[in-house]
Amino acid sequence: MEKIFEQVAKELGLSPAQITNTMQLLDEGATIPFIARYRKEVTNNLDEIEIGKILETVTYQRSLEKRKEEVIRLIEEQGKLTDEIVKSVALATKLQEVEDIYFPYRKKRKTKADTAKERGLEPLANYMLEALSNEDVIEKAREFITEEVPSVEEAVEGAMLILAQNISETPTYREQIREIMLTKGIIATKESKKARELDIKKVYSDYYQYNEPISKMPSHRILAVNRGESEEVLTVSIEFEDEIRIRVERVILKDFKNKNLQDTYQKIVVDALDRLILPSIEREVRNILTDKAEEEAIKVFKENLKNLLMQAPLKEKSILALDPGYRTGCKVAIIDKNGFYIGNDVFFLVADMHTPKQLETAEKKIVDYVKKYNIDIIVIGNGTASRETESFVADVIRKNNLNTKYLIANEAGASIYSASKIAAEEFPDLDVTVRGAISIGRRIQDPLAELVKIDPKSIGVGMYQHDVNQGKLDESLDAVIAYVVNSVGANLNTASWALLSHISGIKKNMAKNIVDYRKENGNFKNRKELLKVKGIGAKAYEQMAGFLVIVDGENVLDNTIIHPESYHKAIELLAESGLTVDEYGADLNVAREKLKEFDYAKFAKEKEYGVETVKDIYEALIRDRRDPRDSFEKPLLKSDILKIENLQPGMEIEGTVRNVVKFGAFIDIGLKNDALLHISEISNKFIDDPSKVLSVGQIIKVRIKDIDKERERVGLTKKEK
Repeated sequence: MEKIFEQVAKELGLSPAQITNTMQLLDEGATIPFIARYRKEVTNNLDEIEIGKILETVTYQRSLEKRKEEVIRLIEEQGKLTDEIVKSVALATKLQEVEDIYFPYRKKRKTKADTAKERGLEPLANYMLEALSNEDVIEKAREFITEEVPSVEEAVEGAMLILAQNISETPTYREQIREIMLTKGIIATKESKKARELDIKKVYSDYYQYNEPISKMPSHRILAVNRGESEEVLTVSIEFEDEIRIRVERVILKDFKNKNLQDTYQKIVVDALDRLILPSIEREVRNILTDKAEEEAIKVFKENLKNLLMQAPLKEKSILALDPGYRTGCKVAIIDKNGFYIGNDVFFLVADMHTPKQLETAEKKIVDYVKKYNIDIIVIGNGTASRETESFVADVIRKNNLNTKYLIANEAGASIYSASKIAAEEFPDLDVTVRGAISIGRRIQDPLAELVKIDPKSIGVGMYQHDVNQGKLDESLDAVIAYVVNSVGANLNTASWALLSHISGIKKNMAKNIVDYRKENGNFKNRKELLKVKGIGAKAYEQMAGFLVIVDGENVLDNTIIHPESYHKAIELLAESGLTVDEYGADLNVAREKLKEFDYAKFAKEKEYGVETVKDIYEALIRDRRDPRDSFEKPLLKSDILKIENLQPGMEIEGTVRNVVKFGAFIDIGLKNDALLHISEISNKFIDDPSKVLSVGQIIKVRIKDIDKERERVGLTKKEK
């Protein structure tokens, strides 16, 4: 284990002590958010990203060591283990290297070469490597003629098959050829015989006859090709240019020093490549490309999800939420400023589909609701009939001079939530359509609290999310949600179980037990009361306590990020400033004035406390508990509509980033469809990754570059003129 930690420390540029201490905490069940916030002295101030990287790297190295042990055992069981194999396995630094060593010993279907070995032709194969001429080989082959090998030709052919298989199982050849394929190979795609029948909309037409060097192929195209292949629309292969193919053959031929049988060796090498090595390596390379592309896609998804969840909440705003629709009307939910559901309705407001009387009624209801409930924001879902609903709402606001604004909200996942168990628990008596409208409205008041109730794959900020490894994706997205939720924290007396389940140390059943306890016993009065909840023991309490706050509890420290284990330090710190906890809670402004001159570093040194912990305690006492989301831009509020007919090339406009992908970003500028800001139009400078300069929820100024009214597509630019 020590060896692994030293290796990881070197790889990550950290000290062995940081790796050892961090892994000890993780192995004991501590969570990454807890370690990052409350064990800074132990890890020497590592953040969540660094701790996550340590866990990932150590986990890989542990898997590598475990696989090495398995491979040694499996080869030994076959009676084929040698000192050379043991040494090679020990020196391997990657799982792929270990698999290359194990490749010849894997259980596989019996081959013609295996049959040739059984018939005693292996000595002939070895002789072929040293023979002076083909004639000598033929003469030697006569010695191997038996009932099973009736002719010289069959004896020679069997020997050649053995040599070809030996070549294909040589780790160094496989490694070199794999590297050549990764750096010099070309992905070639063609339409399959079923393409015309299966790809009616020509989704994959760009790939019907397509070649691209592997080294230049971006992740989104790799995943697109994979999907086309899995849908049987495309056939995919890896090809070499002629000079590269010659180079591949030379990788093997250079080791055949005997010049007497070069033509024979050439045939053996070609056979080994075409029949055995290249098909196998091609599968491996395709897997490597897919893994890399999935990693990129997941990385983009993670970044988009983080930015979406970190969107600034519009706190204490009363909402009229509209889930647009044509035939069945627009579902409506009224939500008060604290997020509580008040009532619902249905508006029929699409001019081309509903009667003048229905339109008149809808207008009157909007005006009445806005005035009766002091509606601050009308929130419109961006799905079917969204723009017709927006047009109607904008017209009503303008005609009636209403003191309210509206915005278009991304409704992705609202229907998933509305039919979920948690929605049924929250609103057992409401129809699914009303629950969807509530979700659309509340995700503006507090995006994080609402969106954690929905499968992150359903909230519209990823690409190819259904094509990547679902286990890896779920694990990565769960880590993002946990990071955001724990950065923000949760109000113990108002948080849903869905939100609580992402808090450090809280499992889903614990989260439900907390909510049940709250229903039965009323609000929590202090953090220690958590220990009365079924399933929560001392360890779980340690991990969760600092991330859960009680706003109006018995102890003012329960409304800070100070961990209960450090309350005695906080009390001592206050005492040094001439304050008790009660005095601190009674008048925060006066108390904080006294604390302004306090030297926390000197206090930490005198008390022999960790300076980082004391610093966090001091800052928690002297500042209000800050929501990190408040520093992010708030959604754009509107009072009038934008139509594609209003646009002209060169026009400057504000928009909200809805999704960031490898080739650019999709921007909501108020039209039915999001406009595309291509990567080449983001800046006058070269941009290799849009996520480095753009993030979901960001509000940006763009110019209209081109307009395709027929397809309702708009291209944007941020380049300077």
